[in-house]
Amino acid sequence: MAKMLRQIDDELLESPFNKQQFFRLLKYMKPYLRNVVIALFLMVVAAVCSLGSTFLLSNAIDALEKMDSNIYKYLIGMIATAIIGAVCVRYRVRLMDSAGRRALATLREDLFKHIQGLSFSFFDTRSAGKILVRVINDVNSLNDLFTNGIVNVLVDCLTLVILLIIMLAVNWKLTLISMCIMPFLLFILFKLKRVMRKRWQRVRVKTSSMNGYLHESLAGMRVTEAFVREDENQDTFENVNNDIRNTWMKAIQVNNAFWPALDFTGTCGTILVYIFGVIMMQDPIKPLALANLMLIIWYLGRFWEPLNTLSNFYNNVLSAMASMERIFEIMDTESEIKDKKDAKPLPPIKGRVDFENVTFSYDKEKIVLKNVNFTVNPGQTIALVGPTGAGKSTVVNLISRFYDVTEGAVKLDGHDVRDVQLRSLREQMSVMMQDSFIFSGTIMDNIRYGRLDATDEEVIAAAKAVYAHDFIMQMEKGYDTQVNERGSSLSVGQKQLISFARALLNDPKILILDEATSSIDTHTEILIQKALDELLKGRTSFVIAHRLSTIRNADLIMVIQDGNIAEAGTHDQLIKNEKGHYRALCDAQYKFLLEE
Repeated sequence: MAKMLRQIDDELLESPFNKQQFFRLLKYMKPYLRNVVIALFLMVVAAVCSLGSTFLLSNAIDALEKMDSNIYKYLIGMIATAIIGAVCVRYRVRLMDSAGRRALATLREDLFKHIQGLSFSFFDTRSAGKILVRVINDVNSLNDLFTNGIVNVLVDCLTLVILLIIMLAVNWKLTLISMCIMPFLLFILFKLKRVMRKRWQRVRVKTSSMNGYLHESLAGMRVTEAFVREDENQDTFENVNNDIRNTWMKAIQVNNAFWPALDFTGTCGTILVYIFGVIMMQDPIKPLALANLMLIIWYLGRFWEPLNTLSNFYNNVLSAMASMERIFEIMDTESEIKDKKDAKPLPPIKGRVDFENVTFSYDKEKIVLKNVNFTVNPGQTIALVGPTGAGKSTVVNLISRFYDVTEGAVKLDGHDVRDVQLRSLREQMSVMMQDSFIFSGTIMDNIRYGRLDATDEEVIAAAKAVYAHDFIMQMEKGYDTQVNERGSSLSVGQKQLISFARALLNDPKILILDEATSSIDTHTEILIQKALDELLKGRTSFVIAHRLSTIRNADLIMVIQDGNIAEAGTHDQLIKNEKGHYRALCDAQYKFLLEE
């Protein structure tokens, strides 16, 4: 269980301050510099009003002692400064929230855009839950830094300077005495808060890890129920949940110790100022005015607030570094599959495919394809057969350039797929995988997914061609029926038929069917085969299938064995070789059908 929890846990807790990454992050606020400047001005006005209100209160006390009629002016001034300060704070919050949220939205959009452009190899080594945490949790953790931290730190530095100047001007001796508590305050603010930051950062990491675990568990719920793993998953979740609770309580313990320690230190400093202030008030030569003593005490109470905010900002920056590092780690990950600088659009192709001495390896160690050579003419249907892991899917993945060859070249109409723009390459293809992914939305939208400009009539025509129209019309709202994520309300066969219509609607020159009919019943498969005979005319198609009925009419059947083309020919040619791999596959399938 401990090993599983370690696997669930997210990455590093903290990162040292990285100035380059920090300024890189701040660039997202650059378009909203006007908001920041106005918010900074409003904060300065609000800070001056707050300090001025205290100063006016001190003068009001002095006027009260002297029975001065100006006391009413001071009271009116206090009300005015309070109103002005409140208005400034309100608009400052609105401006910075707007700017911060827009900056975070831009950051999240850039991150998502970059993720969409990464190659398959990136997703082969990353769980969806961990990527989800980057896009949501890590970006959200930067909210305080964007909306409050940047402006507050500038204003608080200014506030500290103004406070110190006023206090020194009122009474420099008492001000220096009051500063005796600063070392203790700084110790609490920066040392104890550092421990707090680590504790709360650990809470965020544990929470992020739970999000990743929940995503994985929900996505695999059918497998969980099929293998009766509910109790084990519940135990794992309880351990993760208890881990979060214990981590939270540890953070609360330090948090609860911080404020009493801060109050105690501040109270000791105030008592110290009171003692020396009273002594100074009794000075026969130059006694300290009560109003000045109260002003020093009030400002002293205000003095630690900016320090606390500055320590919070420092801690927030260090905490945000972990999130920034994880975000920029993904954004700095370059796709292994990308356009060359001189890549040109692929012109309309006829569908000729050439594999020239192609060798491929996923991990640079185990070779999947070894020196493969073949040519497919436009309009031919090629069936790829062979045992699991032989390299069939790898062949079609290289044609779509989901991966790049290790050696050799894959060419379409004489164009090396690495020399043309990816978008122009894949726009002329349609790929239907075994795992038919259905998006949330209507059936009409799902079929139109690869060609957004298709009319309703064209969508319906594609559905009719693959015999999906009848079952769609039997649904409550027909093509406007809403389907859930991954098409949970549809049968496996229905999802594959919809995906088949989606692929055909794209009107590709090259059509790839990777085990696309594996979960369709025999009757439906016969109907689809009839449609394919007509629909695949003029298209080069690659079909990966184990069913003999799906591949026997192919123009060319290639048997992939141990990364090589063991045999190639038509069904009639290959079936005659009694010792051949294809004959063995057919005999095994016939035997299986007879046993059924």
